[in-house]
Amino acid sequence: MTVPHFPDVSDRVHRLHGRMTLEEKLAQIVGYWVDQGGEVVAPLAGEMSTSTGYADATTDGIGHLTRVYGTRPVDPVERAGWLWAEQRRLKESTRLGIPALVHEECLTGLAAWKAATFPTPLAWGAAFDPELVAEMGRLIGESMRQLGIHQGLAPVLDVVRDPRWGRVDECISEDPYVVGTIGTAYVRGLQSAGVHATLKHFIGYSASQAGRNHAPTHLGRRELNDVLLPPFEMAVLDGGARSVMNSYAEIDGAPVAATPEYLTGILRELWGFDGVVVSDYFAVAFLQLMHAVAADGGEAAELALAAGIDVELPTGDAFLQPLADRIRSGKADEALVDRAVLRVLAQKEELGLLDASFDDAPTEIDLDSPAHRAVARRLAEESIVLLTNDGVLPLASGDRPAPASVAVIGPNADSAEALMGCYSFVNHVLAHHPGVPIGFDIPTVLDALRAQLPQTAIHSAEGAAAEGDDRSHFAAAVDAAKHAEVAVLVVGDRAGLFGRGTVGEGNDVESLELPGVQRELVEAVIATGTPVVLIVCSGRPYAIDWAVTGPNRPAAVLQAFFPGEEGGNALAGVLTGSVVPSGHLPVSLPRSAGAQPYSYLHPILGGPSEVTSADSTPVLPFGHGLSYTTFERTELVADSSVVAGGTFSATVRIRNSGERDATDLVQLYARDLQASVTRPVAQLLAYQRVSLPAGAEVVVHFDIPTTRLAFTGLEYERIVEPGEVELWVGPSVAERDTSASIEILGPVHTVTLSDERMSRVAIEGALAPEGSPQPAGVLG
Repeated sequence: MTVPHFPDVSDRVHRLHGRMTLEEKLAQIVGYWVDQGGEVVAPLAGEMSTSTGYADATTDGIGHLTRVYGTRPVDPVERAGWLWAEQRRLKESTRLGIPALVHEECLTGLAAWKAATFPTPLAWGAAFDPELVAEMGRLIGESMRQLGIHQGLAPVLDVVRDPRWGRVDECISEDPYVVGTIGTAYVRGLQSAGVHATLKHFIGYSASQAGRNHAPTHLGRRELNDVLLPPFEMAVLDGGARSVMNSYAEIDGAPVAATPEYLTGILRELWGFDGVVVSDYFAVAFLQLMHAVAADGGEAAELALAAGIDVELPTGDAFLQPLADRIRSGKADEALVDRAVLRVLAQKEELGLLDASFDDAPTEIDLDSPAHRAVARRLAEESIVLLTNDGVLPLASGDRPAPASVAVIGPNADSAEALMGCYSFVNHVLAHHPGVPIGFDIPTVLDALRAQLPQTAIHSAEGAAAEGDDRSHFAAAVDAAKHAEVAVLVVGDRAGLFGRGTVGEGNDVESLELPGVQRELVEAVIATGTPVVLIVCSGRPYAIDWAVTGPNRPAAVLQAFFPGEEGGNALAGVLTGSVVPSGHLPVSLPRSAGAQPYSYLHPILGGPSEVTSADSTPVLPFGHGLSYTTFERTELVADSSVVAGGTFSATVRIRNSGERDATDLVQLYARDLQASVTRPVAQLLAYQRVSLPAGAEVVVHFDIPTTRLAFTGLEYERIVEPGEVELWVGPSVAERDTSASIEILGPVHTVTLSDERMSRVAIEGALAPEGSPQPAGVLG
């Protein structure tokens, strides 16, 4: 066996490594789950539990401490005191004195008791605001660092391919550019606080067969290269991500955890990643148990190390005794372990762990400060998507007084849990501890409406649960609606894991109808004749064509993707008119489960045609989102030509033609009209949020590298081809308010890694120009 070269590390790390026994080396490349118990917070956690006592397991040191704060509700300050003492013990009582690296989940905020819970990543995508996501990441990172946490298991950079998949709420968008820009922003924010971000799940996880979790994945190389890899590439090259987690997927029969092509060839040799690769929980042991490519734990460990996994999480089921036995028997080369250990020690040195003293544990910490809540509120407000509106919204504005009475109905109307995603601490962990308080303020939609409409009589009724077929409370909901001027009906999901809830990890579905009898509840309330505002608070887009285009539809429909602790206030603000909606769909609103998988990035044959009776056209397109004002998008002007591999400029005039100050999402799309392989009928090239006073206008400028139009050619190289490209700007991918075209000239350009870096930098500059857009009178 050929073992790849050792990583470049400092002399100090080399000296430390040179003193280590095999047991001490293995101890550094595993995690230990101190609080692992019966709670189902990871796949097959009970079956995989390690029985070795903690003190015995750490006599040789330890690489990671797994979820010290995030496995059960522990007081953060008390737990910090334990952790500081434990780190001192590792420094003083183990031979080499190496502290442990502490990792936690942090997808919607630090997954710990009493910590702020932000909107779910699908809401980040709906907000289209990388700068705000970066600020959120920084706040999360600062909380983690104060508690002695060094690595966060986020962001998820899987591109949405099928909304039936339960983990869609953890994803950002169906567009890889949106996933890449927003995910990279999160990485930068988190790492600016001194916490290493972990990109997950590398690679192919979200493209699973039939939208099932832990299912086989069948990917062509072009889909892998052009759709699924770019977000990870951006986060590595631009974000400087320091950690990557493998996916559970097996691609065309090859498990990612055992495939050097992905974890070493692409990640390290092509992109130059020099950080640490950690396994998804139990992924190494799964090589034996679920993929059956290894005969035992020792062989599974060898396959994973050879592929490029450096650390086994959350425990040492394979990398400890099974691997030690395999090395001592001569079946595996210890050099594989040496490479991983050097990377882990280098990471600990980079994080300052080798010099840390752990003298003063924090005695007080605010994990839900006013700064946390302000960002949570802004992100929630920006993420809410107004799908339809016949004029009933806002409920109060200008010359329209607030309604005298409002019925607030539905399973999610008075539920705090319904505002949070699967990886929130409340739904991920606290669900196993009934009676324990949430630990922070999270007003429901009902609470927030009562606060924001103090003169309005508000009556509530659940009507039905999020799951099940109990219709016995329909009558109360119908009665409440009959006696109100407006009914606000809040339906959707309840996030959970592995069969607990309607969406989340392991909660995949065969149907995209609203869970349970919620559609029947909506139809019963609409039948009263009272105007209905439907709010879908969910972790995936549902097939709600009947509510959007049907003859007996609600007066307005809002989509909120788990908006977090300030989600109730944000939704109430949009309803009452104090907040003008500015969110846009980061995923297409599906027609049906049978139309999946679907992406707006489809070639001609992926759309509707006369040769099939099945229509995949979504109910509402990617990028759709209404406002309480109107915008005019005119005068799209682009360079007439550009050399392949170069950069071109485009400008467009945006005018707020309504009566409310508001924010538009400027969306620039392209279509490559003819290429050597089939290309999408539309592709997002750039986007920018633009806030304008009523009546004001602005000229928005984009610089677009032609490498944004690169694709994998017939010879499997990334290329930019000459030819004509259509450009347009509109309120969604499906509408063209203003158009232009550009000719790409010259020979075919082969994209290099340098091109990719420059491409990302140029795009970032287009997304985050210096200063805010000014009215056109200022810009001329």
